[in-house]
Amino acid sequence: MTNQEIFDKLRDAIVNQNVAGTAQLCKEALAAGIPALDIITKGLSVGMKIVGDKFEAAEIFLPQIMMSGKAMSNAMEVLTPELEKSKEEGEEAGLAITFVAEGDIHDIGHRLVTTMLGANGFQIVDMGVDVQNEDVVEEAAKHKGEKVLLVGSALMTTSMLGQKDLMDRLREENLRDSVKCMFGGAPVSDKWISEIGADATAENAAEAAKVALEVMK
Repeated sequence: MTNQEIFDKLRDAIVNQNVAGTAQLCKEALAAGIPALDIITKGLSVGMKIVGDKFEAAEIFLPQIMMSGKAMSNAMEVLTPELEKSKEEGEEAGLAITFVAEGDIHDIGHRLVTTMLGANGFQIVDMGVDVQNEDVVEEAAKHKGEKVLLVGSALMTTSMLGQKDLMDRLREENLRDSVKCMFGGAPVSDKWISEIGADATAENAAEAAKVALEVMK
């Protein structure tokens, strides 16, 4: 079986909500010598994008997206130790405070980005889903003086609007200059990032880790 055929199987396992089989496919891919990062970016993440697109088009609904999320979680349990092995010893990129915007419970991309940031040398404070901006500001204030990256995600346009409010609150509390701010999610664009005065966005979890490292340099 070629690597592409393996990636296609991984993609389909996510799309078809194959909770039981996805982890086993990851083990087989690792045994075939495929790096964990490639398994994520060329297989699993492709499947998650399809799931996200189907959800946006109302072709699938919350129960299905949650099952795909469970399949993704099972896969990451297998892959995270492999990602950790590839992390350079002593590498410290900074502290990443990750969260999903208030009113939004879509955490699949959030979990994947959080995992990838951890694998790339970031210390992690994962605040979870449906997080109020005032709590994010409070958490950022606790770490003033450290190298801090705020990483927020929103799958819906309505929850994305909260990102502008968060930027305004950071300025009001004199915290904006002490943190870097990165946002992602289906409706987030470079134009939006520029409009609200944030630092960066990324297309997917693997790119997010690379962009985050650049932002923190």
